[in-house]
Amino acid sequence: MKTQFYLSITLGFLILSCCKAQQKTTGTKITLTNTSELAVPQKAIAIKRNRFLVKEGSKVYPILIHKKDTIPAQLNDLDGDGKWDELFLVTDFAANEKKIVELKWSAIDPKFPIKTSVRFGKREAKDLPVQPATEEVLMANQVHKKLGFQKYQTDGPTWENDKVGFRHYLDGRNSKDVFGKKLPAITPENVGINSKGAVEDNYHVMYDWGRDIFPVGSSAGLGGYALLINDKINRLGILTNDTLNNIEKTTFKIVSEGPVNSVLSYKYQNWEASGNKYQVQETTSIWPGMYGYKNTVKIDGLKGKEIFLAAISNLNNKNPLKVVEAADWVCLIEHDYLTYERTWILGTAILVPKKSYKGYIEAPKTGQLTDSYLAKLSVENNKEISYYVIAGWELSADPNFKDATYFSNYVTTLAKQLSAKINVETGK
Repeated sequence: MKTQFYLSITLGFLILSCCKAQQKTTGTKITLTNTSELAVPQKAIAIKRNRFLVKEGSKVYPILIHKKDTIPAQLNDLDGDGKWDELFLVTDFAANEKKIVELKWSAIDPKFPIKTSVRFGKREAKDLPVQPATEEVLMANQVHKKLGFQKYQTDGPTWENDKVGFRHYLDGRNSKDVFGKKLPAITPENVGINSKGAVEDNYHVMYDWGRDIFPVGSSAGLGGYALLINDKINRLGILTNDTLNNIEKTTFKIVSEGPVNSVLSYKYQNWEASGNKYQVQETTSIWPGMYGYKNTVKIDGLKGKEIFLAAISNLNNKNPLKVVEAADWVCLIEHDYLTYERTWILGTAILVPKKSYKGYIEAPKTGQLTDSYLAKLSVENNKEISYYVIAGWELSADPNFKDATYFSNYVTTLAKQLSAKINVETGK
């Protein structure tokens, strides 16, 4: 499935920069400067279209050249109007490195290696085969238990990069799960369906590429969320045996599926929580090189007393939660045999903004949201809040994740790298 961007998103870590060169330019030269004394691998950068002079109506592809090397990039149509809105690239930086990049336009798609992907399939009846899809609308009474069959391939969309994969339970639960990847290649499109095109749980067994490794239960998984209202935890969504969602209408779209960035959008209309109704926009983004993804949430209808809760499941965890500050982030880190039946070692973490962090609580063992640590974050009405979700499996490309200290160092180093600022200048 290859789709274009339909939704405007904000990727907090992407440096759009307020630079000296504000004039429009043909974009023949782009100067990228790492303002940090830290080396930053696989840094994502977006540059808005209005920084370049582009002929209207022309179909072009960017070619970025730095010292004879080509930097993978893509053009993103954020608002779905058929015109690209930003140039998106991912590249490595040494400490304080300045890169002068030559931009050329090509009428031919350069076909960069695919390092991100989204997979989504659905069926409208139990006896119909699953078909690939790019969007979905789910009403409150159309959840799994009420329908009597699982409508979605892998219970909902799956997204991945060259390191790790994740899935979202679109069937009303809205939990986040983890696919462990042993290979950098994109996993097969038929994961979660059988040879007849029917939904089938065939991903809890090991394949060459990996498998689903993470038990979720009635937690919100790794990166799910809730609201704390008057000391009550309000889950976004329901549990498996519930027949009516607490969200009136859920709208899902694959916003992008490209070589260096894939983006998913969820819109939750009239989420009922503690007698209030909230409107929620969630955007999930993944890019190469990182064992994780970024989640951004914006909530309308807040009354001022709500606390946002970002979840990290502690099912199968027997070790203390580690909380570490690193640059702009607070890292909540677990490391144990967190996988099914405690078979393999898995490190998990969420990185939440330090400026919003208000400590954490532990979810109860019973109720609508259980078995989780929940980071408490201050949240403002209609203002985006972003956090990162990390998973490092011992059978992944980096076997050192078996070591707790190594995984913790990876997470905190990544937090510092995500905080690093890249200055962008465009000129002739």
